[in-house]
Amino acid sequence: MRKSREDGFIEFAGGLTGHLFRSACLLTSGDTHLAEDLVQETLGRMYLRWGRMSHVDNPAAYAQTVLVRTFLTHRRRRSSDERPVAELPDAPLITGSDPLLRLALLKALGQLPPKDRAVVVLRYWEDRSIDETADAMNISSSAVRTRASRALVRLRAQLGGSLAELVAAT
Repeated sequence: MRKSREDGFIEFAGGLTGHLFRSACLLTSGDTHLAEDLVQETLGRMYLRWGRMSHVDNPAAYAQTVLVRTFLTHRRRRSSDERPVAELPDAPLITGSDPLLRLALLKALGQLPPKDRAVVVLRYWEDRSIDETADAMNISSSAVRTRASRALVRLRAQLGGSLAELVAAT
């Protein structure tokens, strides 16, 4: 019985890891190392609860919720502001997209506060409803609407006309 549960989790995790990693990269503004850590911690938490997952309607959505909450918890830690500077970051593998546009968007996302960034990622990247976003972040629906509105205003102000120029160049 235990072996089949572990096999089920391995299959679940294998199918979801890429999706969680992409979301984590957006949440961390392109910090792939932190994104890997968040995905690993999310899957670890999911594994601990895997035996009780029969009560959850959508384990993939639950995993996304765990990822967002793990990210927000990490941002509150004092040590989360540490940035190593002795090594250059890995070069991102970009296929089929404009690197300047991607970098501009990641930089603009990185300027948002963590909760606003999480709202933008969940609402506009993950295409979640306001209620689903509110549940994932454990905040009210009106807080999601307010944060989304403010975050979009900030993104527009940061990107200004440069976004139109970057999109036109692609």
